[in-house]
Amino acid sequence: MRRSAGLVPALILVGAAVAGCGPQVGPPAASPTTTAASASPTPSETSSPTETASPAPATTAPRGSLKTFTTADGQLAFDLPATWSVRDPAGELPEGGGAFAEVTNEAGRPMATLRTNMATGSTCLEKYPYAVLESQELPALAQDGETPRFIYETRGNTATPGPADTPAAAYGIVSVPAPTGDLACPMFHFFTWPPTAAMFGAFYNPENNRTPGVESLPYLEQARRYMDTTEYQNIRRMITSLRPAG
Repeated sequence: MRRSAGLVPALILVGAAVAGCGPQVGPPAASPTTTAASASPTPSETSSPTETASPAPATTAPRGSLKTFTTADGQLAFDLPATWSVRDPAGELPEGGGAFAEVTNEAGRPMATLRTNMATGSTCLEKYPYAVLESQELPALAQDGETPRFIYETRGNTATPGPADTPAAAYGIVSVPAPTGDLACPMFHFFTWPPTAAMFGAFYNPENNRTPGVESLPYLEQARRYMDTTEYQNIRRMITSLRPAG
């Protein structure tokens, strides 16, 4: 099943948040704010015992060479593989500034987008079968007693498709409460961050998130198998390292 190639896992982006949401073409320019960092251990990478159609892999991300990137506005930092690149800004910033950085791997394929100062809104008109493939709390990003979490999740199944024209799997950071029951609203991957909201993640796109040997499998199965790849575990390690700069 072929899905949309969009990068931003959101239901609705209001106003300036819409700008620059598609994949960036070509390799990004190196950012002058990228500095070397040691490959020190990151927070726990265990999965949460939530509803899941496929357990999280038992493997741990390999400890390769890392570097630390600080956003151009100096507010946030994260660690990424030394061979990956960041474009910042990756597009027009919203009124009032903020961060807009796109991370690409060594082949120039987009892995995740980080944005702040976003105007967001959501409407849940229909719910779908869902699976939480992996979840991890991120206390470094807590705001007003609310702790965001990294999540990799899906919508739909073999009997019931997810939302039309929207990729059915995505990874990112969320602040919204976890769904209960058998159905969930469309994926809305934003978390509370001053002055409004932020995002750091992407839809799963087999053209960008490649898993060798699974091309003939259905989209959702490809998304589950992607968890076993070094690339996904590097993405998870990168996103879960997000923290206030300094």
